[in-house]
Amino acid sequence: MEATKAEARQWSAAQTKLGRRAASYVILPSLLGTLLGVGAAYLLATILGAYLAGNAVSPLLIAEFAGLALARAALMYLADISAQRAGAQARRRLRTESLTRLLEAGPSLLRGHHSGELAAIVVDKIEALDGFFARWIPASQLAVLGPITVGIFALLTNKFAGLTLFGAGLFVPFAMAIAGIGAGVAAKRQVIAMTRVQSRFLDRVRGIATIVLAGQTQSEAASLRAAATDLSRRTMRVLRVAFLSSAALDLAAAFALVLIAIHFGGLLRRGDLFDPQPALFCLFLVPEFFAPLRAFAAAYQDRLHAAGSADALAALPPAPAPSSVLPIRNVPAHGITIAFENVHFAWDEARGPVLDGVSFRAPPGEVTLLVGTSGSGKSTILEMLLGFIRPQQGRVTINGADIADLVPEALSRLTAWIGQRPVIFAGSIADNIKFARPDATPAEIRHAGHLALVDRFADGLPDGFDTEIGEGGFGLSGGQAQRIAIARAFLKNAPLLLLDEPTSHLDPATEGEVLDSLRRLVLGRTVILASHATAAHVLGGRRIELVDGKASLTRGAA
Repeated sequence: MEATKAEARQWSAAQTKLGRRAASYVILPSLLGTLLGVGAAYLLATILGAYLAGNAVSPLLIAEFAGLALARAALMYLADISAQRAGAQARRRLRTESLTRLLEAGPSLLRGHHSGELAAIVVDKIEALDGFFARWIPASQLAVLGPITVGIFALLTNKFAGLTLFGAGLFVPFAMAIAGIGAGVAAKRQVIAMTRVQSRFLDRVRGIATIVLAGQTQSEAASLRAAATDLSRRTMRVLRVAFLSSAALDLAAAFALVLIAIHFGGLLRRGDLFDPQPALFCLFLVPEFFAPLRAFAAAYQDRLHAAGSADALAALPPAPAPSSVLPIRNVPAHGITIAFENVHFAWDEARGPVLDGVSFRAPPGEVTLLVGTSGSGKSTILEMLLGFIRPQQGRVTINGADIADLVPEALSRLTAWIGQRPVIFAGSIADNIKFARPDATPAEIRHAGHLALVDRFADGLPDGFDTEIGEGGFGLSGGQAQRIAIARAFLKNAPLLLLDEPTSHLDPATEGEVLDSLRRLVLGRTVILASHATAAHVLGGRRIELVDGKASLTRGAA
Protein backbone atom coordinates (compact mmCIF):
# COMPACT_ATOMS: atom_id res chain seq x y z
CA MET A 1 0.00 0.00 0.00
CA GLU A 2 1.86 3.02 -1.27
CA ALA A 3 0.74 6.39 -2.63
CA THR A 4 2.12 8.29 -5.59
CA LYS A 5 4.63 11.07 -5.00
CA ALA A 6 1.98 13.70 -5.68
CA GLU A 7 -0.43 12.15 -3.17
CA ALA A 8 2.32 11.86 -0.55
CA ARG A 9 3.33 15.52 -1.05
CA GLN A 10 -0.29 16.65 -0.84
CA TRP A 11 -0.80 14.65 2.36
CA SER A 12 2.41 16.02 3.91
CA ALA A 13 1.41 19.61 3.02
CA ALA A 14 -2.01 19.17 4.61
CA GLN A 15 -0.51 17.67 7.78
CA THR A 16 2.09 20.43 7.99
CA LYS A 17 -0.66 23.05 7.80
CA LEU A 18 -2.53 21.34 10.64
CA GLY A 19 0.68 20.93 12.66
CA ARG A 20 1.59 24.61 12.47
CA ARG A 21 -1.46 25.55 14.52
CA ALA A 22 -0.29 23.46 17.44
CA ALA A 23 3.34 24.48 16.80
CA SER A 24 2.55 28.11 17.66
CA TYR A 25 2.52 27.09 21.34
CA VAL A 26 6.07 25.81 20.87
CA ILE A 27 7.42 28.60 18.66
CA LEU A 28 6.37 31.54 20.86
CA PRO A 29 8.13 30.43 24.09
CA SER A 30 11.15 29.26 22.06
CA LEU A 31 11.46 32.64 20.34
CA LEU A 32 11.10 34.43 23.66
CA GLY A 33 13.80 32.13 25.00
CA THR A 34 16.08 33.18 22.12
CA LEU A 35 15.55 36.85 23.02
CA LEU A 36 16.35 36.09 26.66
CA GLY A 37 19.46 34.24 25.45
CA VAL A 38 20.57 37.36 23.59
CA GLY A 39 19.98 39.39 26.75
CA ALA A 40 21.93 36.90 28.84
CA ALA A 41 24.79 37.01 26.32
CA TYR A 42 24.86 40.81 26.57
CA LEU A 43 24.95 40.73 30.39
CA LEU A 44 27.65 38.05 30.42
CA ALA A 45 29.74 40.05 27.94
CA THR A 46 29.31 43.16 30.10
CA ILE A 47 30.35 41.27 33.26
CA LEU A 48 33.42 39.70 31.65
CA GLY A 49 34.31 42.97 29.90
CA ALA A 50 34.30 44.82 33.21
CA TYR A 51 36.38 42.08 34.80
CA LEU A 52 38.97 42.09 31.99
CA ALA A 53 39.16 45.89 32.11
CA GLY A 54 39.84 45.75 35.87
CA ASN A 55 36.56 47.41 36.80
CA ALA A 56 34.23 46.35 39.60
CA VAL A 57 31.43 43.97 38.60
CA SER A 58 27.99 45.06 39.74
CA PRO A 59 26.11 42.39 41.75
CA LEU A 60 22.95 43.63 40.07
CA LEU A 61 24.30 42.51 36.68
CA ILE A 62 25.01 39.04 38.06
CA ALA A 63 21.51 38.84 39.57
CA GLU A 64 19.95 39.95 36.27
CA PHE A 65 21.98 37.34 34.39
CA ALA A 66 20.83 34.60 36.78
CA GLY A 67 17.21 35.79 36.47
CA LEU A 68 17.35 35.67 32.66
CA ALA A 69 18.88 32.19 32.77
CA LEU A 70 16.11 30.90 35.05
CA ALA A 71 13.38 32.55 32.96
CA ARG A 72 14.83 31.03 29.81
CA ALA A 73 14.94 27.58 31.39
CA ALA A 74 11.25 27.93 32.31
CA LEU A 75 10.37 28.93 28.75
CA MET A 76 12.30 25.98 27.32
CA TYR A 77 10.47 23.65 29.69
CA LEU A 78 7.15 25.13 28.55
CA ALA A 79 8.15 24.68 24.91
CA ASP A 80 9.10 21.03 25.49
CA ILE A 81 5.78 20.30 27.20
CA SER A 82 3.88 22.00 24.37
CA ALA A 83 5.87 19.99 21.80
CA GLN A 84 5.01 16.71 23.51
CA ARG A 85 1.33 17.65 23.59
CA ALA A 86 1.38 18.64 19.91
CA GLY A 87 2.92 15.30 18.97
CA ALA A 88 0.47 13.31 21.11
CA GLN A 89 -2.56 15.18 19.74
CA ALA A 90 -1.42 14.71 16.14
CA ARG A 91 -0.82 10.99 16.63
CA ARG A 92 -4.19 10.57 18.32
CA ARG A 93 -5.90 12.41 15.46
CA LEU A 94 -4.10 10.43 12.75
CA ARG A 95 -4.71 7.10 14.44
CA THR A 96 -8.42 7.87 14.76
CA GLU A 97 -8.62 8.97 11.12
CA SER A 98 -6.69 5.95 9.87
CA LEU A 99 -8.73 3.41 11.83
CA THR A 100 -11.95 5.10 10.71
CA ARG A 101 -10.90 4.96 7.07
CA LEU A 102 -9.84 1.31 7.32
CA LEU A 103 -13.08 0.30 9.04
CA GLU A 104 -15.24 2.24 6.59
CA ALA A 105 -13.35 0.80 3.63
CA GLY A 106 -14.17 -2.71 4.75
CA PRO A 107 -12.61 -5.97 3.63
CA SER A 108 -13.28 -5.40 -0.08
CA LEU A 109 -10.92 -2.43 -0.46
CA LEU A 110 -8.33 -3.90 1.90
CA ARG A 111 -8.32 -7.36 0.34
CA GLY A 112 -4.79 -8.33 -0.67
CA HIS A 113 -3.12 -6.22 2.04
CA HIS A 114 -1.36 -8.08 4.82
CA SER A 115 -2.72 -7.52 8.33
CA GLY A 116 0.86 -6.93 9.52
CA GLU A 117 1.22 -4.16 6.94
CA LEU A 118 -2.01 -2.49 8.10
CA ALA A 119 -0.98 -2.82 11.75
CA ALA A 120 2.39 -1.24 10.94
CA ILE A 121 0.60 1.72 9.32
CA VAL A 122 -1.74 2.35 12.25
CA VAL A 123 0.88 1.77 14.95
CA ASP A 124 4.49 2.15 13.83
CA LYS A 125 4.18 4.63 10.98
CA ILE A 126 1.93 6.97 12.92
CA GLU A 127 4.20 6.65 15.96
CA ALA A 128 7.13 7.65 13.72
CA LEU A 129 5.34 10.95 13.02
CA ASP A 130 5.63 12.09 16.64
CA GLY A 131 8.90 13.92 15.97
CA PHE A 132 7.49 15.47 12.78
CA PHE A 133 4.79 17.31 14.73
CA ALA A 134 6.61 17.76 18.04
CA ARG A 135 10.05 18.81 16.74
CA TRP A 136 10.32 19.23 12.98
CA ILE A 137 7.47 21.69 12.33
CA PRO A 138 8.48 24.08 15.18
CA ALA A 139 12.18 23.67 14.36
CA SER A 140 11.65 24.45 10.66
CA GLN A 141 10.13 27.83 11.54
CA LEU A 142 12.51 28.61 14.39
CA ALA A 143 15.44 27.85 12.05
CA VAL A 144 14.44 31.01 10.18
CA LEU A 145 13.12 33.26 12.95
CA GLY A 146 15.83 32.46 15.53
CA PRO A 147 18.96 33.16 13.42
CA ILE A 148 17.39 36.32 11.93
CA THR A 149 16.65 37.64 15.42
CA VAL A 150 20.17 36.91 16.70
CA GLY A 151 21.80 38.09 13.46
CA ILE A 152 20.10 41.49 13.69
CA PHE A 153 21.58 42.08 17.16
CA ALA A 154 25.01 41.01 15.88
CA LEU A 155 24.65 43.29 12.85
CA LEU A 156 23.74 46.26 15.03
CA THR A 157 26.78 45.59 17.22
CA ASN A 158 29.29 44.93 14.44
CA LYS A 159 28.55 44.72 10.70
CA PHE A 160 31.33 42.22 9.99
CA ALA A 161 30.14 39.89 12.74
CA GLY A 162 26.54 40.12 11.58
CA LEU A 163 27.37 39.47 7.92
CA THR A 164 29.62 36.57 8.88
CA LEU A 165 26.83 34.93 10.85
CA PHE A 166 24.32 35.38 8.04
CA GLY A 167 26.77 34.01 5.49
CA ALA A 168 27.56 30.94 7.58
CA GLY A 169 23.86 30.46 8.26
CA LEU A 170 23.05 30.41 4.53
CA PHE A 171 25.62 27.66 3.99
CA VAL A 172 23.88 25.29 6.40
CA PRO A 173 20.59 24.73 4.46
CA PHE A 174 22.46 23.96 1.24
CA ALA A 175 24.68 21.41 2.95
CA MET A 176 21.69 19.84 4.73
CA ALA A 177 19.73 19.65 1.47
CA ILE A 178 22.54 17.74 -0.23
CA ALA A 179 22.77 15.30 2.67
CA GLY A 180 18.99 15.14 2.99
CA ILE A 181 18.40 13.87 -0.53
CA GLY A 182 20.41 10.74 0.13
CA ALA A 183 19.00 10.37 3.64
CA GLY A 184 15.42 10.65 2.36
CA VAL A 185 15.89 7.82 -0.14
CA ALA A 186 17.60 5.68 2.50
CA ALA A 187 14.84 6.37 5.04
CA LYS A 188 12.10 5.34 2.61
CA ARG A 189 13.88 2.07 1.85
CA GLN A 190 14.39 1.48 5.56
CA VAL A 191 10.65 1.92 6.27
CA ILE A 192 9.75 -0.52 3.47
CA ALA A 193 12.24 -3.06 4.80
CA MET A 194 10.83 -2.71 8.33
CA THR A 195 7.27 -3.30 7.09
CA ARG A 196 8.37 -6.42 5.23
CA VAL A 197 10.14 -7.80 8.29
CA GLN A 198 7.04 -7.20 10.42
CA SER A 199 4.73 -8.92 7.92
CA ARG A 200 7.14 -11.83 7.47
CA PHE A 201 7.54 -12.33 11.22
CA LEU A 202 3.77 -12.26 11.76
CA ASP A 203 3.28 -14.86 9.02
CA ARG A 204 5.86 -17.15 10.56
CA VAL A 205 4.35 -16.84 14.04
CA ARG A 206 0.91 -17.69 12.69
CA GLY A 207 2.25 -20.71 10.84
CA ILE A 208 4.74 -21.87 13.47
CA ALA A 209 3.04 -25.27 13.83
CA THR A 210 3.22 -25.93 10.09
CA ILE A 211 6.85 -24.82 9.96
CA VAL A 212 7.79 -27.17 12.80
CA LEU A 213 5.92 -30.11 11.29
CA ALA A 214 7.57 -29.49 7.91
CA GLY A 215 11.01 -29.37 9.52
CA GLN A 216 11.73 -25.88 8.19
CA THR A 217 12.55 -24.14 11.46
CA GLN A 218 16.24 -23.68 10.66
CA SER A 219 15.67 -22.30 7.17
CA GLU A 220 12.93 -19.93 8.34
CA ALA A 221 15.10 -18.72 11.23
CA ALA A 222 17.93 -18.09 8.77
CA SER A 223 15.64 -16.13 6.44
CA LEU A 224 14.34 -14.00 9.32
CA ARG A 225 17.90 -13.39 10.48
CA ALA A 226 18.88 -12.26 6.98
CA ALA A 227 15.88 -9.91 6.78
CA ALA A 228 16.68 -8.43 10.22
CA THR A 229 20.33 -7.94 9.22
CA ASP A 230 19.27 -6.15 6.04
CA LEU A 231 16.98 -3.89 8.09
CA SER A 232 19.76 -3.00 10.53
CA ARG A 233 22.11 -2.24 7.64
CA ARG A 234 19.55 0.08 6.06
CA THR A 235 18.96 1.79 9.41
CA MET A 236 22.67 2.48 9.86
CA ARG A 237 22.83 3.84 6.31
CA VAL A 238 20.11 6.36 7.18
CA LEU A 239 22.00 7.47 10.29
CA ARG A 240 25.31 7.69 8.43
CA VAL A 241 23.89 9.98 5.77
CA ALA A 242 21.93 12.04 8.32
CA PHE A 243 25.08 12.74 10.37
CA LEU A 244 26.55 14.64 7.41
CA SER A 245 24.12 17.52 8.07
CA SER A 246 25.37 17.78 11.66
CA ALA A 247 28.98 17.88 10.43
CA ALA A 248 28.12 20.71 8.03
CA LEU A 249 26.52 22.68 10.86
CA ASP A 250 29.55 22.27 13.14
CA LEU A 251 31.84 23.34 10.32
CA ALA A 252 29.81 26.49 9.65
CA ALA A 253 29.68 27.40 13.37
CA ALA A 254 33.42 26.91 13.80
CA PHE A 255 34.12 28.95 10.66
CA ALA A 256 31.97 31.86 11.86
CA LEU A 257 33.51 31.78 15.36
CA VAL A 258 37.07 31.82 14.00
CA LEU A 259 36.40 34.66 11.54
CA ILE A 260 34.74 36.84 14.21
CA ALA A 261 37.55 36.13 16.69
CA ILE A 262 40.21 37.00 14.08
CA HIS A 263 38.35 40.18 13.16
CA PHE A 264 38.13 41.46 16.72
CA GLY A 265 41.66 40.25 17.46
CA GLY A 266 42.97 42.46 14.65
CA LEU A 267 41.04 45.44 16.02
CA LEU A 268 42.54 44.88 19.46
CA ARG A 269 46.09 44.68 18.06
CA ARG A 270 45.66 47.91 16.09
CA GLY A 271 44.18 49.65 19.09
CA ASP A 272 40.87 50.32 17.29
CA LEU A 273 38.94 48.50 19.99
CA PHE A 274 39.25 49.64 23.59
CA ASP A 275 36.19 47.93 25.16
CA PRO A 276 36.16 44.12 24.88
CA GLN A 277 32.42 43.99 25.60
CA PRO A 278 31.25 44.18 21.91
CA ALA A 279 33.73 41.47 20.87
CA LEU A 280 32.62 39.18 23.70
CA PHE A 281 28.95 39.85 22.93
CA CYS A 282 29.37 38.92 19.24
CA LEU A 283 31.30 35.77 20.17
CA PHE A 284 28.61 34.74 22.64
CA LEU A 285 25.97 35.24 19.94
CA VAL A 286 27.54 32.58 17.72
CA PRO A 287 26.13 29.58 19.68
CA GLU A 288 22.82 31.43 20.04
CA PHE A 289 22.70 31.97 16.28
CA PHE A 290 23.33 28.31 15.48
CA ALA A 291 21.18 26.83 18.28
CA PRO A 292 17.93 26.92 16.22
CA LEU A 293 19.81 25.53 13.21
CA ARG A 294 21.20 22.77 15.39
CA ALA A 295 17.69 21.89 16.58
CA PHE A 296 16.60 21.97 12.94
CA ALA A 297 19.36 19.52 11.98
CA ALA A 298 18.48 17.23 14.88
CA ALA A 299 14.83 17.22 13.80
CA TYR A 300 15.67 16.60 10.16
CA GLN A 301 15.65 12.88 10.85
CA ASP A 302 12.03 13.22 11.98
CA ARG A 303 11.16 14.71 8.60
CA LEU A 304 12.75 11.72 6.87
CA HIS A 305 10.68 9.33 8.98
CA ALA A 306 7.57 11.34 8.07
CA ALA A 307 8.40 11.06 4.37
CA GLY A 308 8.53 7.28 4.73
CA SER A 309 5.20 7.20 6.58
CA ALA A 310 3.43 9.62 4.23
CA ASP A 311 3.44 7.12 1.35
CA ALA A 312 1.49 4.55 3.35
CA LEU A 313 -0.90 6.94 5.13
CA ALA A 314 -1.75 8.86 1.96
CA ALA A 315 -2.59 5.57 0.24
CA LEU A 316 -5.27 4.62 2.76
CA PRO A 317 -8.72 4.37 1.16
CA PRO A 318 -10.54 7.72 1.40
CA ALA A 319 -13.59 7.99 3.60
CA PRO A 320 -16.61 7.03 1.47
CA ALA A 321 -18.70 9.94 0.22
CA PRO A 322 -22.11 10.24 1.88
CA SER A 323 -24.79 8.60 -0.24
CA SER A 324 -28.51 9.06 -0.31
CA VAL A 325 -28.73 7.32 3.04
CA LEU A 326 -31.86 5.45 4.03
CA PRO A 327 -32.50 6.04 7.75
CA ILE A 328 -32.64 3.02 10.02
CA ARG A 329 -36.25 3.65 10.92
CA ASN A 330 -37.31 3.21 7.25
CA VAL A 331 -36.24 -0.44 7.28
CA PRO A 332 -38.69 -2.58 9.27
CA ALA A 333 -37.28 -4.68 12.06
CA HIS A 334 -39.16 -7.82 10.94
CA GLY A 335 -40.26 -9.32 7.67
CA ILE A 336 -36.98 -8.91 5.80
CA THR A 337 -37.05 -9.70 2.08
CA ILE A 338 -33.76 -10.11 0.22
CA ALA A 339 -33.58 -9.76 -3.56
CA PHE A 340 -30.64 -10.12 -5.96
CA GLU A 341 -31.38 -8.43 -9.29
CA ASN A 342 -29.07 -9.36 -12.19
CA VAL A 343 -25.97 -9.17 -9.97
CA HIS A 344 -22.52 -9.45 -11.58
CA PHE A 345 -19.24 -9.67 -9.69
CA ALA A 346 -15.68 -10.82 -10.43
CA TRP A 347 -12.79 -10.94 -8.01
CA ASP A 348 -10.36 -11.14 -10.92
CA GLU A 349 -11.37 -10.27 -14.48
CA ALA A 350 -8.82 -12.75 -15.85
CA ARG A 351 -10.56 -15.62 -14.04
CA GLY A 352 -14.03 -14.58 -15.12
CA PRO A 353 -17.10 -13.63 -13.10
CA VAL A 354 -18.07 -15.41 -9.89
CA LEU A 355 -21.61 -14.08 -10.17
CA ASP A 356 -22.91 -13.66 -13.73
CA GLY A 357 -26.40 -12.19 -13.69
CA VAL A 358 -27.52 -13.82 -10.44
CA SER A 359 -31.15 -13.15 -9.57
CA PHE A 360 -33.18 -14.68 -6.77
CA ARG A 361 -35.49 -13.69 -3.95
CA ALA A 362 -35.35 -14.75 -0.29
CA PRO A 363 -38.85 -14.38 1.23
CA PRO A 364 -39.31 -13.09 4.77
CA GLY A 365 -39.20 -15.61 7.60
CA GLU A 366 -37.89 -18.45 5.42
CA VAL A 367 -34.60 -20.30 4.97
CA THR A 368 -32.84 -19.96 1.62
CA LEU A 369 -30.14 -22.57 1.10
CA LEU A 370 -27.23 -21.72 -1.24
CA VAL A 371 -25.61 -24.83 -2.67
CA GLY A 372 -22.78 -25.26 -5.12
CA THR A 373 -19.18 -26.34 -5.41
CA SER A 374 -16.32 -24.41 -3.84
CA GLY A 375 -15.85 -21.13 -5.71
CA SER A 376 -19.41 -21.05 -7.02
CA GLY A 377 -20.13 -17.75 -5.26
CA LYS A 378 -21.85 -18.71 -2.00
CA SER A 379 -19.45 -16.73 0.23
CA THR A 380 -19.45 -13.87 -2.29
CA ILE A 381 -23.22 -13.53 -1.88
CA LEU A 382 -22.87 -13.47 1.91
CA GLU A 383 -20.12 -10.83 1.72
CA MET A 384 -22.44 -8.64 -0.37
CA LEU A 385 -25.18 -8.98 2.22
CA LEU A 386 -22.68 -8.06 4.95
CA GLY A 387 -21.77 -4.91 2.99
CA PHE A 388 -18.14 -5.95 2.46
CA ILE A 389 -18.37 -5.80 -1.32
CA ARG A 390 -20.68 -4.14 -3.82
CA PRO A 391 -22.13 -5.57 -7.06
CA GLN A 392 -20.26 -4.48 -10.16
CA GLN A 393 -23.57 -4.62 -12.00
CA GLY A 394 -27.11 -5.06 -10.78
CA ARG A 395 -28.22 -4.48 -7.22
CA VAL A 396 -29.06 -6.16 -3.94
CA THR A 397 -32.12 -4.93 -2.04
CA ILE A 398 -33.51 -5.33 1.46
CA ASN A 399 -37.25 -4.75 1.44
CA GLY A 400 -36.82 -2.89 -1.83
CA ALA A 401 -34.08 -0.57 -0.54
CA ASP A 402 -30.71 -0.80 -2.27
CA ILE A 403 -28.19 -2.17 0.24
CA ALA A 404 -25.66 0.43 -0.98
CA ASP A 405 -27.93 3.18 0.38
CA LEU A 406 -28.10 1.78 3.91
CA VAL A 407 -25.86 3.27 6.55
CA PRO A 408 -23.50 0.62 8.00
CA GLU A 409 -25.14 0.90 11.42
CA ALA A 410 -28.54 0.05 9.92
CA LEU A 411 -27.19 -2.98 8.09
CA SER A 412 -25.34 -4.13 11.20
CA ARG A 413 -28.48 -3.96 13.34
CA LEU A 414 -30.47 -5.95 10.81
CA THR A 415 -27.90 -8.72 10.40
CA ALA A 416 -26.46 -11.56 12.46
CA TRP A 417 -23.72 -13.75 11.01
CA ILE A 418 -22.31 -17.15 11.96
CA GLY A 419 -19.27 -18.36 10.03
CA GLN A 420 -17.23 -21.52 9.78
CA ARG A 421 -14.80 -20.53 12.52
CA PRO A 422 -16.28 -18.07 15.03
CA VAL A 423 -14.07 -15.29 16.31
CA ILE A 424 -13.48 -15.83 20.04
CA PHE A 425 -11.67 -13.21 22.12
CA ALA A 426 -9.64 -13.58 25.27
CA GLY A 427 -12.09 -13.04 28.12
CA SER A 428 -15.01 -14.75 29.80
CA ILE A 429 -17.69 -16.76 28.01
CA ALA A 430 -20.23 -14.11 29.00
CA ASP A 431 -18.06 -11.34 27.53
CA ASN A 432 -17.83 -13.20 24.24
CA ILE A 433 -21.61 -13.59 24.05
CA LYS A 434 -22.11 -9.97 25.12
CA PHE A 435 -20.02 -8.84 22.14
CA ALA A 436 -23.20 -9.05 20.03
CA ARG A 437 -25.00 -6.52 22.26
CA PRO A 438 -22.79 -4.71 24.79
CA ASP A 439 -25.78 -3.33 26.74
CA ALA A 440 -27.24 -6.78 27.47
CA THR A 441 -27.95 -7.73 31.08
CA PRO A 442 -26.50 -10.86 32.73
CA ALA A 443 -29.95 -12.48 32.61
CA GLU A 444 -30.26 -11.83 28.87
CA ILE A 445 -26.77 -13.23 28.28
CA ARG A 446 -27.57 -16.39 30.23
CA HIS A 447 -30.90 -16.82 28.43
CA ALA A 448 -29.15 -16.57 25.03
CA GLY A 449 -26.58 -19.08 26.25
CA HIS A 450 -29.38 -21.42 27.33
CA LEU A 451 -31.07 -21.24 23.91
CA ALA A 452 -27.72 -22.03 22.24
CA LEU A 453 -26.96 -24.85 24.71
CA VAL A 454 -23.89 -23.01 26.02
CA ASP A 455 -24.97 -23.75 29.58
CA ARG A 456 -24.52 -27.49 28.94
CA PHE A 457 -20.74 -27.08 29.10
CA ALA A 458 -20.43 -23.70 30.85
CA ASP A 459 -22.23 -24.83 34.02
CA GLY A 460 -19.66 -27.57 34.43
CA LEU A 461 -16.76 -25.10 34.42
CA PRO A 462 -15.35 -23.63 37.68
CA ASP A 463 -16.76 -20.12 37.12
CA GLY A 464 -19.65 -20.97 34.79
CA PHE A 465 -20.33 -18.19 32.29
CA ASP A 466 -17.56 -16.12 33.93
CA THR A 467 -14.89 -18.71 33.07
CA GLU A 468 -11.97 -17.11 31.22
CA ILE A 469 -11.05 -18.52 27.81
CA GLY A 470 -8.04 -17.84 25.64
CA GLU A 471 -7.62 -15.87 22.43
CA GLY A 472 -9.05 -17.74 19.44
CA GLY A 473 -11.13 -20.00 21.66
CA PHE A 474 -8.19 -21.66 23.39
CA GLY A 475 -9.66 -24.16 25.86
CA LEU A 476 -12.86 -24.72 23.87
CA SER A 477 -13.80 -27.36 21.33
CA GLY A 478 -15.04 -26.41 17.87
CA GLY A 479 -18.61 -27.19 18.81
CA GLN A 480 -18.42 -25.12 22.02
CA ALA A 481 -17.06 -22.13 20.12
CA GLN A 482 -19.85 -22.47 17.56
CA ARG A 483 -22.45 -22.50 20.32
CA ILE A 484 -21.07 -19.21 21.63
CA ALA A 485 -21.48 -17.77 18.11
CA ILE A 486 -25.09 -19.01 18.04
CA ALA A 487 -25.68 -17.47 21.48
CA ARG A 488 -24.48 -14.14 20.06
CA ALA A 489 -27.08 -14.42 17.31
CA PHE A 490 -29.82 -15.21 19.84
CA LEU A 491 -28.76 -12.21 21.94
CA LYS A 492 -28.68 -9.85 18.97
CA ASN A 493 -32.09 -11.06 17.77
CA ALA A 494 -31.56 -9.65 14.27
CA PRO A 495 -34.25 -10.35 11.63
CA LEU A 496 -31.68 -11.34 8.97
CA LEU A 497 -29.44 -14.33 9.70
CA LEU A 498 -26.46 -15.24 7.49
CA LEU A 499 -24.90 -18.69 7.97
CA ASP A 500 -21.66 -19.65 6.22
CA GLU A 501 -20.93 -23.39 6.61
CA PRO A 502 -21.89 -23.29 10.33
CA THR A 503 -21.45 -27.05 10.82
CA SER A 504 -18.20 -27.57 8.92
CA HIS A 505 -15.25 -29.08 10.83
CA LEU A 506 -17.65 -30.64 13.37
CA ASP A 507 -18.10 -34.32 14.12
CA PRO A 508 -21.58 -35.79 13.43
CA ALA A 509 -22.68 -35.77 17.08
CA THR A 510 -21.67 -32.15 17.64
CA GLU A 511 -23.12 -31.20 14.27
CA GLY A 512 -26.48 -32.55 15.34
CA GLU A 513 -26.44 -30.52 18.57
CA VAL A 514 -25.51 -27.34 16.68
CA LEU A 515 -28.31 -27.96 14.16
CA ASP A 516 -30.80 -28.33 17.03
CA SER A 517 -29.79 -24.86 18.25
CA LEU A 518 -29.99 -23.47 14.71
CA ARG A 519 -33.55 -24.82 14.30
CA ARG A 520 -34.66 -22.64 17.18
CA LEU A 521 -32.59 -19.69 15.94
CA VAL A 522 -34.00 -19.57 12.39
CA LEU A 523 -37.66 -19.42 13.46
CA GLY A 524 -39.29 -16.23 12.24
CA ARG A 525 -36.10 -14.93 10.59
CA THR A 526 -34.99 -14.49 7.01
CA VAL A 527 -32.08 -16.90 6.69
CA ILE A 528 -29.43 -17.24 3.97
CA LEU A 529 -27.49 -20.47 4.52
CA ALA A 530 -24.42 -21.49 2.52
CA SER A 531 -23.44 -25.09 3.22
CA HIS A 532 -22.04 -28.25 1.69
CA ALA A 533 -23.25 -30.39 4.58
CA THR A 534 -26.20 -32.63 3.80
CA ALA A 535 -27.33 -32.40 7.42
CA ALA A 536 -27.82 -28.65 7.08
CA HIS A 537 -30.68 -29.32 4.66
CA VAL A 538 -32.86 -30.39 7.58
CA LEU A 539 -33.46 -26.69 8.24
CA GLY A 540 -35.74 -26.78 5.18
CA GLY A 541 -36.55 -23.84 2.94
CA ARG A 542 -35.93 -23.16 -0.70
CA ARG A 543 -32.77 -24.23 -2.46
CA ILE A 544 -30.75 -21.97 -4.77
CA GLU A 545 -28.14 -23.82 -6.82
CA LEU A 546 -25.13 -21.86 -8.08
CA VAL A 547 -23.44 -23.16 -11.23
CA ASP A 548 -21.06 -21.20 -13.47
CA GLY A 549 -22.09 -17.90 -11.94
CA LYS A 550 -25.80 -18.54 -12.48
CA ALA A 551 -28.49 -19.14 -9.87
CA SER A 552 -31.41 -21.50 -10.30
CA LEU A 553 -34.25 -22.30 -7.93
CA THR A 554 -34.40 -26.08 -7.52
CA ARG A 555 -37.17 -26.22 -4.93
CA GLY A 556 -40.01 -23.87 -4.08
CA ALA A 557 -41.48 -20.95 -5.99
CA ALA A 558 -39.70 -17.71 -6.75
